[in-house]
Amino acid sequence: MDKKFGIRRITLMGVLTAIALTIFVLEAQIPPLTAIPGIKLGLANIVTLFALAALGPRDAFIILTVRVFLGSVFSGQIMTLAYSMTGGLLCLAAESLLIKTPLKKNLWAISVIGAIIHNAAQICVAVIITLTPGIFWYLPYLIIAGIITGAFTGACVQLTLKKGEKIISKLL
Repeated sequence: MDKKFGIRRITLMGVLTAIALTIFVLEAQIPPLTAIPGIKLGLANIVTLFALAALGPRDAFIILTVRVFLGSVFSGQIMTLAYSMTGGLLCLAAESLLIKTPLKKNLWAISVIGAIIHNAAQICVAVIITLTPGIFWYLPYLIIAGIITGAFTGACVQLTLKKGEKIISKLL
């Protein structure tokens, strides 16, 4: 079997997908944090960014797409599929490019940029679906929220990678 998809790696990807899916579904049950639609903590993105940093873009892509698809089905919010998948994929693409730069040492900064791109993509999808350009007025608020939540999720991943370096290397 190809070492890139060995049993340990596939098992780790399955566990990470299950963790991300659980967080995604639980977070969908939390009432809105503000009166501004679309603002969420995005805690499942911790798992995606961790997978990107620890496993690479291919594995992070698989974990993200499975999590978003199943999360939309399990939460009963199929409409979130369009928003979450578009935002998540564009976020992951940007983070995949940024993680190859010297910015890699500052995952929190990569996460902030990813969160901003995620929110901008979701606003664009909302405008396309609803044909309501006025939705763009939410973007500044979503950018502020993205900076805060992105910094938090990125810091969580950075700390996890730093503190769990020995365990992670044994898993891989």
